[in-house]
Amino acid sequence: MSKKFKILCLLLLIAILSATVINLNTGFLSLNLNDFLGEAANSQIAEIRVNRVLVMLLAGISIPTSGFLMQEYFQNPLAGPDILGITSIASLSVAFYIFFSYNIDLPEFLQNSFLSLSSIAGSFVLMLLLLSMSKRFTDKSHLIIFGFLISAFAGAIVSLLQFYAENQSLKNYVLWSFGANNMVSRSQIYVLTLLVLIGSFMSFKSIKPLIGNSLGTAYAQSLGVNLDHLKLFIIIASSLLSASVTAFLGPVLFIGIIVPHFCRLIYNPAKLWQQWGLNMLLGMLMMMLFSIIAEKTQIPLNVISSLFGIPVILTMLLKQNKV
Repeated sequence: MSKKFKILCLLLLIAILSATVINLNTGFLSLNLNDFLGEAANSQIAEIRVNRVLVMLLAGISIPTSGFLMQEYFQNPLAGPDILGITSIASLSVAFYIFFSYNIDLPEFLQNSFLSLSSIAGSFVLMLLLLSMSKRFTDKSHLIIFGFLISAFAGAIVSLLQFYAENQSLKNYVLWSFGANNMVSRSQIYVLTLLVLIGSFMSFKSIKPLIGNSLGTAYAQSLGVNLDHLKLFIIIASSLLSASVTAFLGPVLFIGIIVPHFCRLIYNPAKLWQQWGLNMLLGMLMMMLFSIIAEKTQIPLNVISSLFGIPVILTMLLKQNKV
C-alpha cells in the first residue's frame, strides 16, 4: 500500500469526521453535548440528527459500491446502481403502495415502514427475476438491455398511476421521490445496516473475480474465475445495496456514477481493492456534504445530487473527448 494512498485515506477520514460534526450541529436549533448524551430537552432532536448522520454514512457506503461494481463488471463508465432496473421497480412498488393506500388511516411511523417494505419487496422480486434471467443471458449487454426495458416499463406504469392518482397521493409520491434523510427511524437504520452489511460482504467476495474479469473473459476463465458465480454475486450485491437505500431514502443513486469517476481521477492507476475503499470513503464524505446542504437550503437530496452530478459527468465526458 503506497504512502500516497494512506495519506489520501487519512485526509478523507478527517474530512468525514469534520463533516459529521458539522452535520450534527446543522438545523433550526443549536444543540449542546448534553442533548446528544443525556435526557435533555432537545434529546429527541439530537436523535433525529444522529439518525440522519448514520443513514448518510450507510448510503455513502452502499451507493458508490453498487455503482463501482456495475462499472467494473460491465466495463462501462456510465453504468450506475440503477442500470439493472432496481430503482425503477422500487419506485413502482412505492407508487402502488402510496396510490392505493391513500384512504387507509395508519400512524405515520407505520406508513413509513410499509413504504420502505414495499420498496424492498419490489426490488427483491426483480432481483430474483434477474437471477433467473441471467442464466439465459450469456452476453453482459443483454442484462443492460433487460434492465433498460424493466425501467421503461416501470416508468410507464408509474406515469399511468400518476395520471389517475388523487392529489394527496401524487404529492406524497413526489415528496418520496425527492429523497428525505430526516424520516428514517432507528429501527429502520438497523434494517438498512443489515442489508448494507450483506451487500458489502457480497461485494467483498466479488472484488477478486472482478480483477480477472477486467483482463478479459478468456483470461479470467484461465485463472479459474467462475463467471456465472461472479454474475450472480454482482446482481445480488448491487441489488441489495441500491434497493436498501432507495427504500429508505428514495431514488438518490446518482452519486453511484459520480464517485467512481472521482476516485479514478484522484488515485489512478490503483488496485480494485483500493478503488473500492476510496469509493466508500469519498461516498460517505459526499453524502454528508449533500446532507448539510439539504439542511441549510431545504433542497431535496435527489435534486442536490443531480444538480451536482450532471455538470460533473458532462465535464468529464468533454475532457475525455477533447482533441
